[in-house]
Amino acid sequence: MLPKIIWNSLLIAPAALSAALLVSPSAIAADAQVADMVEASVADLSVETTEVQTDAVAEAIQATPAEVAALSLDAPAATDATSTDATAAIEVPAAVTAAPAEIAQVPAAPMAAPATTAPEVSIDQIMQYGNEGAATQDQVTSISQLSDVQPTDWAFQALQSLVERYGCIAGYPDGTYRGQRATTRFEFAAGLNACLDRVNELIQAGLQDVVTQEDLAALQRLQEEFAAELATLRGRVDALEARTAELEANQFSTTTVLRGRTIFSLNDIFGGEDLFNEDDTNTVFQSRVRLNFDTSFTGEDRLRARLQWGNFNGFAQRADAGANPVINDALFASQTSLSYGTDTDGNVRLSRLEYYFPVGDATTIYIEALGASISDIVSSISSFDDPEQGSISYFGYNPIYDIAPGRGIGAGATFDFSDNLQLGFGYLTGAGDEPSEDLDGDTSGGLFSGDYAAFGQLTFGLGDSPLTAALTYVNSYRDNLILNAYGVSAQFAINDAFFVGGWASYYDVDELDGAGDATFWTYAGTLGVADLGVEGSLLGLIVGVPPRQTFLEVQGDRVTAGTEDAALHAELFYRLPLTDNITITPGIIWLQDPGNNNDNDDLVIGALRTSFSF
Repeated sequence: MLPKIIWNSLLIAPAALSAALLVSPSAIAADAQVADMVEASVADLSVETTEVQTDAVAEAIQATPAEVAALSLDAPAATDATSTDATAAIEVPAAVTAAPAEIAQVPAAPMAAPATTAPEVSIDQIMQYGNEGAATQDQVTSISQLSDVQPTDWAFQALQSLVERYGCIAGYPDGTYRGQRATTRFEFAAGLNACLDRVNELIQAGLQDVVTQEDLAALQRLQEEFAAELATLRGRVDALEARTAELEANQFSTTTVLRGRTIFSLNDIFGGEDLFNEDDTNTVFQSRVRLNFDTSFTGEDRLRARLQWGNFNGFAQRADAGANPVINDALFASQTSLSYGTDTDGNVRLSRLEYYFPVGDATTIYIEALGASISDIVSSISSFDDPEQGSISYFGYNPIYDIAPGRGIGAGATFDFSDNLQLGFGYLTGAGDEPSEDLDGDTSGGLFSGDYAAFGQLTFGLGDSPLTAALTYVNSYRDNLILNAYGVSAQFAINDAFFVGGWASYYDVDELDGAGDATFWTYAGTLGVADLGVEGSLLGLIVGVPPRQTFLEVQGDRVTAGTEDAALHAELFYRLPLTDNITITPGIIWLQDPGNNNDNDDLVIGALRTSFSF
């Protein structure tokens, strides 16, 4: 009998050994783990179907705005399920925070772009993945260890519901929300923060009834799940704000900017049979190019160097023209020249060199090395004072600003007493770069031995004021003549489209040796209509009297010749923008009694100006 028992024992030993292995501690632990996961899933389902405690939700609804602010990004809720919150005392069972439906783990760095939808996998691939990773990877105990938030996750669905109810995310520029795409935890946290801010705004505005108990509970749970991401996001925002502030404080670097201006102009002059030879009034096509190299060293200063080329040859009267019998060439040129007329004899020249910089908050200093005029330092109080975009003629502003002599070398300054009151003054010379005492027999060089213009101006109503006005004084010496000029200029904006303006100036001219004395007057009125027909357009009308001599005395004797008549200048132009950088301006000028002599035939000047800016 015993040998038979022994024999049978040997037969069943392998089976017993296999059974022992099956009930080993590791196998038992694995079974227990599976059981725990099943129980956790069941607990999760039971928690999601359990109603939120009525008292806790009521307390959340009645929370004050200050208390609700605890939901904001600045103070993420504690992840301890046993702690209470002043705004939403929602208890979240431990089973919920460990449920498989939770959200992905925070990656070491934010994802560059939202992940695509998870691909389909087979059971064999899952088994193979589990077998390969069992020896090298830790067990994933929560979905929050994953990096993406899927559209099927409870958190994604909860946030999507909040977005639809409260409009806390605007969506993409094409008006879509794209709520079926997976998102990284940081992208999700940004959306969650927007919803937290929106709910806080509603509660602070006294609209607590709009926020439901379920939404507060969902926000509480989402905030707990994404506390780390919210804190990281806030830290990144703070760091970005600090960097932005640093960039704003130190954003400027020394740079040179090229700004170009080019003018094409089709011009002709009609009438004045007694002033021109028939062959001297042909239609012409002329042009000018200016290249401004603007450099700033602090962001508030500017160094400008301008290169210029032009081929504008003015209309020339014949030698025996005029009933006077010949109109003074300078006077004729001033009455018939175009505001952009420049002739450089085929050469590219340096025509402007200037540097200005602020001193404190109210003072600006101008250093003029070449080519300055009075209106480069103080305002000419005219919207027509722009050779590319303004009037066709030089009569688009008060002629007192053109008194500056020669090369325009000197300095000036402006001081702002307030936003509506400015004092400006300056000193410009005609040959301040020449050391010679006698350049041409009449004019001496140097800063203080030759031609000059010293000026001062008090300007009222700068900035947004509808009325701008200026009082101007100029003391000048040129060609043995001493000139004292007094001018007033003004412009008033009736509304955004219409403005009116005008000016008047009086000149008192004395010869240095006392041999002669003369006075001159000039005045005009202007009307402008902006955005007429097209935004950016400008219709301009100018009617006035160019500088005319009203009194002349030579060697103590009164001379009436040339003091009785006055020319009348009437100009109409319309600036039409074709693009942001191209405008076309047709203009017409009617000059009655040119040369301030009513014996001369009237003149009509037509021009078609095209301006390019780049």
